[in-house]
Amino acid sequence: MGIGILAGVVGGAIVVVITVFKMMWRVAEPNEALIISGSNHKNEGLGAGMGFRIVTGRGTLVLPGVQAVRKLSLDLNETQLSVECVTHQGIPLKVRGVVIFKVGDDFVSIANAARRFLDQQKLMSERVHIVFAGHLRAIVGGLTVEDMIRDREKLTGQARSACGTEMEKLGLIVDSLQIHEIEDPTGYIKNLAAPHAAAVQRDARIAQAEANRRATEAEQQAAARMSEATRDSEILQAGYQAERDQASARARQAGPLAEAASRQEVVVQETRVAELEGHRKEQQLQAEVRKPADAMAYETRTLAAAERDARISAAEAEAKETELASAAKATATRLTGEAEAAAQHAKGLAVAEATRAKGLAEAEAIKARAAALAENQEAVVAQQLAEQWPEIVSAGASAFGNVDQMVLLNGADGMADVFAKALTMGGTGLGLARQLLATMNPAGTAGTAVPAQPAAPAEEGVQIAIGDAE
Repeated sequence: MGIGILAGVVGGAIVVVITVFKMMWRVAEPNEALIISGSNHKNEGLGAGMGFRIVTGRGTLVLPGVQAVRKLSLDLNETQLSVECVTHQGIPLKVRGVVIFKVGDDFVSIANAARRFLDQQKLMSERVHIVFAGHLRAIVGGLTVEDMIRDREKLTGQARSACGTEMEKLGLIVDSLQIHEIEDPTGYIKNLAAPHAAAVQRDARIAQAEANRRATEAEQQAAARMSEATRDSEILQAGYQAERDQASARARQAGPLAEAASRQEVVVQETRVAELEGHRKEQQLQAEVRKPADAMAYETRTLAAAERDARISAAEAEAKETELASAAKATATRLTGEAEAAAQHAKGLAVAEATRAKGLAEAEAIKARAAALAENQEAVVAQQLAEQWPEIVSAGASAFGNVDQMVLLNGADGMADVFAKALTMGGTGLGLARQLLATMNPAGTAGTAVPAQPAAPAEEGVQIAIGDAE
């Protein structure tokens, strides 16, 4: 029983001690400082006998009823500046800005701020505004509008330097000072900027005009390039179309060209055949005419020489009898024989040359006819028919030589039938036409017309009736 009571007493004592300790122990948050008053304490950097103690970032014991504990915020604070100023030029301005400040982290700044703002921390921003407003008016009074516009950092730096001592006395430090806006109720800044604005506007218009000009040039160049590209495309398309048309034309002409080439080859071969035929004729003439003529001339010359020799021998024999008479007679006989031999020789040569010239002329005629046939066969045939037409007509008309009376039926058609049947019956015109066509063949013989066989005459007194009988 005694042990239980002792344990309860000890436990109660421990609880009481813990409770009393919790009531006496205070901890400073990171953003606050504890100001403990009620006893003299010595703090680093502060004089002795200050009457209060400063605790930051740690805990401490506080004697209830003997010491008092209050908190001083170390958070950031800000105040909006709106200060009416007058510049060195006498121009009224309104300066708007913001000041961000806080209580300093050192014990001196905390002690100064505690003495001034411990119970009036909400009035801290107002006091800072009053300090900065006075210094800003003094600073702006020594500057021109141009200085303030062109160098705001100078205004900010001068303001912070001027307020630094007073803020230190208040235990405050300035983290940031920004001048947001400078209002000009008189329009001085606007008028000051007017020339620059006009220049900028002028430059802008010039730049815009230049840009428009360049854009127009670029558009024109682009249009020109488009036109050029279109032209090149059309030229290429026209070229391709021309090539296609040319290929189509060549394809269409391939058949006629091949046929013409074949015909040309045929004509060339026929011409060659004609030339060979002419050469053969010429050789034949040489063999059949010239050589026999030469042989005959040689025979004549030989016979003449033999006769001459015989006569000379006879003359010499006779000359032995009568020298003078025989000599005269032998001389006359020799001269006569030489003249006859020369005559026979000249005659043989003339016959041979005539025969050769005739053969050459016929060969040249065959070549000319073959060349003309190669150039225009139809024209040559038509010319030959035109040249022989009188003979054709005469041969056709000979069939009607013994006709006494002729009755024609069916008009002009009947007349045409009469002539057609007459030509068929007579055979003269058809034979002559066939002979003309045969003479135009390059492979044939010379174009000498062969007389046609006369048609059988019609019996006398025969009446011919041609036409369609009703």
